[in-house]
Amino acid sequence: MNLASRLVQLQQSDAQAALLKMNRGLERETLRITQEGALATTMHPRSLGATFKHPLITTDYAEALLEFITPVATSIDITLAQLRDVHRLAYQAIGDELLWPLSMPCYLNDPKDIRLAYFGTSHSGRMKTVYRQGLTHRYGAVMQTIAGVHFNWSISDALWEILARQDGCADSSDYRSEKYFGLLRNFKRFAWVIPYLFGASPVLCKSFLKHSFANLDFHELPNGMVYVPHATSLRMSDLGYTNKEQADLKITYNSLDDYVAGLRRAVFTRSEQFADIGIHDGDTWHQLNANILQIENEFYSPIRPKRVAEKGETPTQALERGGVQYIEVRALDVNPFSPVGINAEQMRFLDLFLLYCLLSESPELSLECQQATERNLTKIVLRGREAGLTLTDELGEHTVADRLTDLFSELERIATLMGAEAELYQRALDEFKPSIAEPELTYSGKVLATYTEAAKLFRQVGMELAVQYREELLASELEYYSEAQFQQMAADSLAAQAAEEAADTGTFADFIADYFTQAQAKKKRA
Repeated sequence: MNLASRLVQLQQSDAQAALLKMNRGLERETLRITQEGALATTMHPRSLGATFKHPLITTDYAEALLEFITPVATSIDITLAQLRDVHRLAYQAIGDELLWPLSMPCYLNDPKDIRLAYFGTSHSGRMKTVYRQGLTHRYGAVMQTIAGVHFNWSISDALWEILARQDGCADSSDYRSEKYFGLLRNFKRFAWVIPYLFGASPVLCKSFLKHSFANLDFHELPNGMVYVPHATSLRMSDLGYTNKEQADLKITYNSLDDYVAGLRRAVFTRSEQFADIGIHDGDTWHQLNANILQIENEFYSPIRPKRVAEKGETPTQALERGGVQYIEVRALDVNPFSPVGINAEQMRFLDLFLLYCLLSESPELSLECQQATERNLTKIVLRGREAGLTLTDELGEHTVADRLTDLFSELERIATLMGAEAELYQRALDEFKPSIAEPELTYSGKVLATYTEAAKLFRQVGMELAVQYREELLASELEYYSEAQFQQMAADSLAAQAAEEAADTGTFADFIADYFTQAQAKKKRA
């Protein structure tokens, strides 16, 4: 069914109510830094609980790289209130330290200052740290300090029932997975839209380049910063998370089975490049294995199909068992113009964009076409604000402005179906629409302009924003959680970690061997 026909059928009031019940969750990464603007070398505050088991606060690669997670909610306002509260709690716990408000890291002196995240002494906790040790050997520690925001999203059960009925199908896990993979393919086609509008890392600290081999057209600012003139998201360039061997994996998004098979193949295919690192010397581990991917999470993609895994399951086994439950958008830079890295307007745009990807027809993507979408993404990441820039896709060659104009026209049609919130969704589109004709109005354009102006006065934009956001959030009250709830979460997480450590048996090497033996098993569809 084409988009126009689909939208006509979604004009009924019950469909509009179902459209609005989208499920969302956020994962925001942010570095702890010192008052001098350097990476914090302190351990994660114990008052925040155990990162291994806390439901809202963990660490990503490094001890200093906090990750804040909001639970699933259907209200954007609630999700942002939860995220603000977690920031308030963190600020109270880290003392004089600050939270870095940008994707690209602060001043980096020595990679030895970057402490790997610690998750306790249990076999599972140790596995998480060894995985990060493997990332260090494979890609370098500095690259892993880059931060982003992940947007987790799904539609309501009520909307699934309506869509299945329109398609003359049963509402099953197979049907939902098929439609979500259609979304994934369309997202791949339009993934470049996200860094164009929301990329916010055209600038970075010159200290980062000491640890990078990327050959980009860097220009210097007088305050120790460098930039690429028309870039939108250096976070998503070769400065960021890249694995050359991943390009040979040929992982496609044409079906759940093909996707799972491709990921599993990567986890069990030896890498000549990484084999030289070695796996472990006695009880000193360098990486989990010598394969192209240590585990599935190492696969970089701007979007992932997801399902909450049961105990002992890998992500692909969870997908095999129950199909796609939600999708995770991973292409978002931290928004430096928001105290919590993302705002409501972005979330509403993403709602409309993902609905467009889901509701539109989505032919299979050949490997050649998929690689073309990835070239378009790279072009926008490095040259997105360049005048007259063109992209080539299945429809031919068009300017970025023309493609965005067509897309926004479709998104406006979807916005009219958002019932009581239609005006809010239209307002979000109105906020971003001017940047189609004026690329300097994009987040990346504004970030570069801000840094260029600040450089004239030798001001440090990142530090000024970090101080401002800390003061703002600490001066305001908790909105959703209570102090007692936070204290209980911390206590429960510490107890859960201690219980898991006490329950462990056998050696760590046996635990890892058992994990990968079980990971090879295919799960039957529930």
